[in-house]
Order: sequence, then structure tokens, then C-alpha cells
Amino acid sequence: MLLLKSKTQLKTNQMKASKITHKGAERIKLEFANTPENNKLVRNISGSTWSKTHHAWHIPYTKEAYGQLKALFSEVEIDGMRIEIAANFKAKPTKPLEVRLQVAPRVKSKVEIIITYTVKQIIVKIPKNENDIQFIRTFNYVRWDKNNYYWIIPNYGKNLELLKNYFGERITKIDFKTEEVKKIISVASHPPYLGELPELDEKIQKEVIDYKHWMEQKRYSVSTINSYSEALIIFFRYYNKKKADEIVNQDIIDFNINYILRKRLSFSYQNQFVNAIKLFYKKIYNRNIDIEDIERPRRAKKLPKVIAKLDVMLMLKNIKNQKHKMALTIIYACGLRRSELINLKLEHINSKRKSITIFNSKGQKDRVLPISNKLLEQIKKYYFVYKPEVYLIEGQNKGEVYSETSLEKIFHKYLDEVVKNSNFTLHCLRHSYATHLLESGVDLRYIQTLLGHKSSKTTEIYTWVSMKSLQNIKNPTDDFDL
Repeated sequence: MLLLKSKTQLKTNQMKASKITHKGAERIKLEFANTPENNKLVRNISGSTWSKTHHAWHIPYTKEAYGQLKALFSEVEIDGMRIEIAANFKAKPTKPLEVRLQVAPRVKSKVEIIITYTVKQIIVKIPKNENDIQFIRTFNYVRWDKNNYYWIIPNYGKNLELLKNYFGERITKIDFKTEEVKKIISVASHPPYLGELPELDEKIQKEVIDYKHWMEQKRYSVSTINSYSEALIIFFRYYNKKKADEIVNQDIIDFNINYILRKRLSFSYQNQFVNAIKLFYKKIYNRNIDIEDIERPRRAKKLPKVIAKLDVMLMLKNIKNQKHKMALTIIYACGLRRSELINLKLEHINSKRKSITIFNSKGQKDRVLPISNKLLEQIKKYYFVYKPEVYLIEGQNKGEVYSETSLEKIFHKYLDEVVKNSNFTLHCLRHSYATHLLESGVDLRYIQTLLGHKSSKTTEIYTWVSMKSLQNIKNPTDDFDL
């Protein structure tokens, strides 16, 4: 077989590949007949570029790019190209790489090729075919599921588009999976009356999931992501017969009146719903929702619940399990939120500076907290007994985070031994810490820093529950001889 040297001599079904250096980088130059079909196929190769200088397409000089080239032109004669390429990528060749690829007509297959995808991954089920498998292996982070007999590819970039273009008419079925929407509902705090609402259509499902992943990238808290996603799912299921871009302000007002208020859902849920809708349309549809006509509930001014200092001491003193004792002691001694404790790593504790650093807390804020010598000694004793590997308080397996639900349960278990029939929550330990500091004479500004509050008004609420100053007020009845 003769090697064709001139581009004008190349036929429609022929291609020549040669190694070049372009802008200091090694590339594979491709010369072939300039047809729409050939150009479309080459564009699917990651990193493919048209060069005006070389008057040709060129692709990265990598195994991945060559694998995609070979997979796209699957019925090609290589003349030893595969062996030569494999060797040349390990050791740089001393002479230019030059070989002709001859394209054969693509043959339609009757076998089933099924693609199922979510926002995060693509599942490809194909019959055994060396050329197809070679193409699948060109994707980064691809893996074979030996239990279910399919390939799993991350769904990012142009991966889905590459698969569709490569398999083309051979694809017998392509589906979008809805598990993520079901998962949002399952982890949501209180999905009300979902059973009476129709299902979402596929387009809205994708948009809700895109919105959820956008919030994840913006590092919204897990609870906010779940609450907003749940609110959107309920809203769009309520307006199932309308497209999202057809929703107007009056629809939102009607939903607020006829669904949220009629079902007597909570004030916080009503606010979450308004915030979720506003943010969704701004992000997905680049459209501002006028919420002035949407009534928001008046914010309830509830006081924080404070556990008596003596009761906290008795609770901690009576705990026999050292891990449970360490967890609840750290929460109270440092005023931590539940999420801050379970994400506290060993590397965040500085024994020399006697401090703990809290990273990415509420509002994506970091703060440094002092720890006393006594607390530091307790941490050291706990460490030498349990020897955690990553987190200070770990789950049943080394290196895993502790369960939030388990943390709440152990709090109630030990507090109930001291205070019967209380309605305190784990977060009350943080409220108690702040109130007890205030009653000990610590300046409100320092308490604001320790708690990580952005506004001093948030911290000032503890002045409403502190009894030290109020108890110094003389009651008028004290002068009565009763």
C-alpha cells in the first residue's frame, strides 16, 4: 500500500496522520478530504483544532486523543499505527510519525445500545465490540460495572454529546433518570401533601437538578439546598400543566394563598418558598421575580432556650461513654453548631496555640476559638483512647463523619437523666454557652466573635434571656409586709 504524500491525492475515505510541533506542544496533524462528514467526526475529538498555519486539523499527541481518533474512524486500516503510537508515547520518536488511515463505510448494527444519564453520570450499555470499547475507554474516569455489565462515565463537558455523535443511529434507547429528584424529596425535611400532586415533567426535573447543583457549587448549606429544592418541586408539581417560563407573579401569589396558607404550613416554609422561587428564576431564566406583591409572614421573635449551668454540668459529668462525653463537651465549651462539630478535623486543633479553627461555617465564615488547658487535656486523653484518624469525633468506621441524628439522640438521652420532659434541642447547648458567658461578665462583642455572628443584633438576643442583671432589680413587692 503506497503512502500518499499530497493532500490533493487523498480520497474521501483516506486520512494521513503525522506528528508536528505547534506553539511548543506536540500534536498529531490530520490530513483528509475536506467533507462535512469528516469535519464533524474530527470535531468530536477532545482538543481538536483547525490550524491556519498548517491548513489542517490537529489533535493532542496523547493516548486519549489517539484513542478517540481510532474509535471515531473505527473501520480504518492502520498499517501498524497502533503499535507504533503506543511505543512513541512512552519514548519520544526520533523521526516524524506518518501513517495513512483509510476510512471504511460505517455499518449499522442491530444490537442494543442503551444510554441512561443523570446530571452527574452517564451509563452506557453496549454489546462487546473492541472498537466501541476502545472509544469508551478514551473518557476520563470511566469505569466498568462488572455487576450490572455497563460502563459509567462522568457527565461533564461534551461527554454526552460525544457518545451521541459516535453511536448515532445505533442508539436504541436514551433516557434521563429521575432518581435525583426522588432523592431531594426523600432527604427534605417535610414534603407536605406530595401524594396529591402530579409528577414533574422531564424538562423541569432537569432544571431543578441544575439549580440544585448550582447551589452546591456556590457552597450553600445542605439544609438550604434541600429546602429550596423541595419548595421548587412542590411548586412546579402544583403547576404541572404550565411550563416554567409561563409562570407569572399572580401564579406565585395564588400558590401562596391556595396551597401554603390553606395547608397551614409554617412561617419559615413560606419564606423558604419565596426565596427559592426568586433565586431559581434569577439563575435559570435570568428573570427577576417581583416579590413585593407576595405577602411574607411577620418574623416570629422567639427567645433562645437556655439550659441551666448546673444541669449542663450534671449532664456532662454523668456521661460514661468517653466519645459521647467529648462530643457534647466540645459543643458546649466552644459554642459549636452541630455541623461544626461533626466536620471538626484533628488538623483543625492547634495544641501549641491552644485553639480550634472552624472552617466554612454558616455563611462560609472561618473563626478561631480558644480552648482552655483543662479542655485540651480532655481532648488528648480522648485521642489516646479512640485514636481517630481524620475527624475528632468519628463514626463507627475510622475516617467517617459522625451521624447528626446520633448526636441529637445522645444529647436527649443524657439530658433526660437530669432534666425530665424537657423540650430542649442540641442547639440549646450553643445558646446556653453564649448566655452563661454573658452572665459571667464577658463582653457582648467577644461573644459575637466566638459565635461567628455577622451582626451584633443576632448576639444581643442573649441579653433578653440573661437573668444576672434582671435579678438585681428590686421588685416593688419586696417593700411590702405581706
